[in-house]
Amino acid sequence: MGKKHRAKRTGTAAEGYRCRGRAWIEGRDGTFLGYGRVVLLERIRETGSISKAAKTMEMSYKHAWDLVDSMNRQAVEPLVEKVSGGRGGGGTRLTGAGERAVAAFWALHKRLEKFLAEESNKLDF
Repeated sequence: MGKKHRAKRTGTAAEGYRCRGRAWIEGRDGTFLGYGRVVLLERIRETGSISKAAKTMEMSYKHAWDLVDSMNRQAVEPLVEKVSGGRGGGGTRLTGAGERAVAAFWALHKRLEKFLAEESNKLDF
């Protein structure tokens, strides 16, 4: 029989182990918000364009548009809206609801990360 091996203890979680998880918010049609969707919203905010945002994420325009459409359909108020005219010829922007959704998701994400770190510290095996 071989020797029993035990991870070195550091006073916190068993060495080499940590709890991990992902958060997403479900809506009536499935996923409403998740990490990738929120990053897409942030990129739309930065670029003013679904097409440009999609390119920065190496995502097709159609896929990005489908995600935005899904979020807008499930939300009480649209998260993204078209902007017409102007020097640049228009584009898209986050609405107030979109800004609140991004902030709410990152707050949830932060709480989840804290919870997972606390649970990791409780590991004892």
